[in-house]
Amino acid sequence: MPTNSQPYILGTDAQELHRLGIQHQIWATEAQKGWNLADFKAGQTILDLGCGPGFCSKELAYIVGESGKVLGVDLDEGYIQHLTQVADLYHLNMDGICSDFNDLQLLNNSLDGMYCRWALAWIPNPKEVLQKVYDALKPGGKMVLHEYYDWSTHQTEPQLPGLNKAIAACLKSFKDQKGEIDIGRELPKLVADLGMNVTGIRLMHKLGTPENLIWQWPKTFYYSYFPRLVKMGLLTQAEAKQAFKDHKTLEKDRNTTLFCPMMVEVIAEKI
Repeated sequence: MPTNSQPYILGTDAQELHRLGIQHQIWATEAQKGWNLADFKAGQTILDLGCGPGFCSKELAYIVGESGKVLGVDLDEGYIQHLTQVADLYHLNMDGICSDFNDLQLLNNSLDGMYCRWALAWIPNPKEVLQKVYDALKPGGKMVLHEYYDWSTHQTEPQLPGLNKAIAACLKSFKDQKGEIDIGRELPKLVADLGMNVTGIRLMHKLGTPENLIWQWPKTFYYSYFPRLVKMGLLTQAEAKQAFKDHKTLEKDRNTTLFCPMMVEVIAEKI
């Protein structure tokens, strides 16, 4: 796939960059906990697979310090340029690599660790990609993987039919693409089949209310993605309009809750 093609189901424009920033703020503590459990530390070389604009890469670069290095890999040139600018601005030892995962070249026994969040769900061959990373890991190297375990858990209380319909259309669009949206449930077996030792499995959940930041994550997703569903033919204009109306109705009630899709963390060590 050429590097200037459209790899993201949500796009890569300024609106999506802002959405990713909110997303990272909500999930940053979970990422940091996973890195701590994997004992990522100064002097290591860490791969951030599917790094996007580099929000996690930046934090990892502070962890590994001047004596370590972070390799941020993403298919989108704009995101890699953003990562490179951040590295220059903050004087971080962080290299951006614009590459399809299939074309990525990694030296054997060159990595101390790998972090991957929401990247494996969108590709048809996660096993082959994980094998490539496994070969690049040193003995004792760790993978920290954060993926969806069950996207269908995404729901609101109270439930409104218009928003429900749009959320269901989102899931259908994910199921129709080449990857497996709920790849998280397969990860323990995938890494064990590589010969790795699974050292940790942890479910991660987020419950939003109209008054907290978590609410903004699905909200920004809806406003970015529902119009795309119309273009895909999975929603009509009228249905998208009703979904937004339902969401605004829920937002006016401070007692509304919104359960985000269930995530899972899998940490595995190369024996």
